[in-house]
Amino acid sequence: MDLDSVRSHCLSLPGTTEGLQWGECLLFRVAKKIFVNVILGETPPRIWVKCTPERCAELLEIEGVHRAPYLGKHDWVELERVDLLPDAEMRELIAESYQNVRSKLPKAVQAKLDGRPSARRHPQRRAGRSR
Repeated sequence: MDLDSVRSHCLSLPGTTEGLQWGECLLFRVAKKIFVNVILGETPPRIWVKCTPERCAELLEIEGVHRAPYLGKHDWVELERVDLLPDAEMRELIAESYQNVRSKLPKAVQAKLDGRPSARRHPQRRAGRSR
């Protein structure tokens, strides 16, 4: 994948926003939570994604994949190039990162991303207590 196809794929996921931060980082977020970080200041750009612990261990076996600085202990990996993996695998990795981050969001936020009304619970009112 190239930068444009990474960007297109990220933006195709429900509720995704993009923005530049920290000078040269193109961040993709769902509900204000980062799921992909593309470092633009290098050629080719590097990409960080959030993985499950199992997937992280698998990916770290591939040359050119490392634990992401600062976030590696939370199972974020850095790929030295956005085209390091075949396109289909890269799309899958981005989708997994999105799901990993999205799954930690409150249920009401997830429902809104799906276009479903959130099931709001109204606390029952208590009658005043007598003392």
